[in-house]
Amino acid sequence: MAPEPTQPDTTLVEIDFRDGIAILALNRPEKRNAINDEMRADLIRALDWADRSADVGAVVLTGHGKGFCAGGDIAAMRERLSAPAGRVGINGWQRQRRTHHLLTMLHDIPKPTVAAVNGAAAGLGADLALCCDFVIGARNATFVMSYVIRGLIPDGGGMYFLPRRVGLARAKELIFSGRMVDADEAHRINMIERVSDPDTLIDDAVDMARSMTAGSADALALAKSIMNESFESTPEEIFALGSQAQGICYTTDSHHDAVAAFLDKRK
Repeated sequence: MAPEPTQPDTTLVEIDFRDGIAILALNRPEKRNAINDEMRADLIRALDWADRSADVGAVVLTGHGKGFCAGGDIAAMRERLSAPAGRVGINGWQRQRRTHHLLTMLHDIPKPTVAAVNGAAAGLGADLALCCDFVIGARNATFVMSYVIRGLIPDGGGMYFLPRRVGLARAKELIFSGRMVDADEAHRINMIERVSDPDTLIDDAVDMARSMTAGSADALALAKSIMNESFESTPEEIFALGSQAQGICYTTDSHHDAVAAFLDKRK
């Protein structure tokens, strides 16, 4: 058996571990947790650890300070634009690949993920939240797809995740206008699952995450991987994937133990 992976030493993402739940807190409060290259690398390392650690049942993503995540670092954007004209495009492409790697890791991690949005989630910050399986917003949380205000398009998955939560027309309205949505409206339009008091936000997120870990981690991972593809797949494709996954479930210790426990109680 492979040794349990060591929790990484990350500066811009603080890691807390509570009752099997990994709490990853973006830790650049003086910049409202705007994402720079170093934070992105730290978050990738933290997610890789959470993915590989058998002790981690679910992940809560939040931010330190007044904001959840202000999106991409504007200062870094200015620096990026000052590169030689012949490098601007390719540099941007390379940075996009690293950003998409992060978002894909967060979306595909085979464990439940809960975004605990403690303040403003703007641009890439909103995308990070929407990429999670579930989103809880503090009453003072706000969400804004601010890309068009910066002359950009949503590049962190917002054009994929937002329509699946609020519908295509509403997603277009939020992206085209770049207007801010408070927590109550976000809940009303199904952008988020719950609104929480700021003082209990992390506890509520941990409780939600823990409630998702009562069953088989193996079955959950397989079900999540299939459900993530369900909007792009035919019923026949989902049935086929489900049949393969169920065949794997039949062989797992968790299934054998659950059947034995049920029969023992019945006897």
